[in-house]
Order: sequence, then structure tokens, then C-alpha cells
Amino acid sequence: MTSDDMHKQDAQTPGGEPAQPDLEHLSAAFNHVDEGVKSGKIAAGAARGLVYSLVETLGALVGDPDLPEHARSGYQGLLEAARELRVKLER
Repeated sequence: MTSDDMHKQDAQTPGGEPAQPDLEHLSAAFNHVDEGVKSGKIAAGAARGLVYSLVETLGALVGDPDLPEHARSGYQGLLEAARELRVKLER
């Protein structure tokens, strides 16, 4: 088994389905960008790009019909927070 095969296997659930990104990791990414913006340690343009990516990723997850409802609510809350940060950055 090559290292590429192992990475592909790690990215799937035991049933062979692609794994959903962990809410904790996405939340940590959001918090990192939010704190960087508040402290001025991240450029506004970079923050906008990162927030755009988060919004797109979370939007795709929320729109997934196979996503369990309990997981959907967590992603929706984080999506709303990311949208609010995007509005702040656009001012």
C-alpha cells in the first residue's frame, strides 16, 4: 500500500464513505482567523480569503442531504458566525 493509498483510506469512514470535516477543526480555523483579525496579526485580504473558503466549505456541508441533523446545526451555527465575520471584514 502506497502512502497515497493510506491518505485516501484515512479520508474515508470505515464504510468507505468520504469523511466529513470535523466541526472542531473548522471551528478552530474560524477562531484562529477571528483572533488574528482582532489582534491585527493577519492582513485583511488574507482573512477575507480564509473566511471565503470557510463559508464555501460550510455552505457545502450544510447543503449535504446525507449530513445528520445533529451535525447540521453545528455547521449552521459556525456558518452564520463566518458570514458575520465576512461582513465585518468588508467594511
